[in-house]
Amino acid sequence: MNDRIKEIKQSFRLMMDGAVAQSMRDKGLGYHLNWGVTLPRLREKADAIGKDYDLAIALWKENVRECKILATMIMPPDKILPEVVDIWMEQTETVEIAEQASMNLYQYLPYAPMKAYEWIASDKDLYQLCGFHVLSRLFMNRQEPNDRGINEFLDQAHAALQSPNVTVRKAALNSLNRFSDLGLVYQRLADSILRRI
Repeated sequence: MNDRIKEIKQSFRLMMDGAVAQSMRDKGLGYHLNWGVTLPRLREKADAIGKDYDLAIALWKENVRECKILATMIMPPDKILPEVVDIWMEQTETVEIAEQASMNLYQYLPYAPMKAYEWIASDKDLYQLCGFHVLSRLFMNRQEPNDRGINEFLDQAHAALQSPNVTVRKAALNSLNRFSDLGLVYQRLADSILRRI
């Protein structure tokens, strides 16, 4: 496994984009190591590798931007346990990794709604961000919440829309828009939240 990780990391060096890496540093994204590899190149790499649980676990442990993103792309969503997802969330330190994990992996988890509702109720910004991103995706895929889910979502969205964190506010607003796309009743509920703010 170590040789495989080494080989993958060497391939990042070949795909390196110094301008992207510098731009991220300028924005305050301080990764231990960041090659500035673009997301489409990482997606190509993930497609070439295919789904691989053990490799995803090993890649995640590397404190390297590209390794973490690649891990979210190759992890089979039906194999990762909720406890492992909890560990990955605890170890998520940047908005980029939170967004990539939500898009590449968390939205496809068999228990995605459960985790999303848990995260939007968290007091941690990155957790809320992941939760709202996952719910946006589920709503886009026409997954309607039950009554309890609707109430929980609306309460948390209302609170998040007043968050001092701009990224959380945007994610909450985006998911509220996706929620309102589910139908007229949902649209009215979403509008009532927006009017209260």
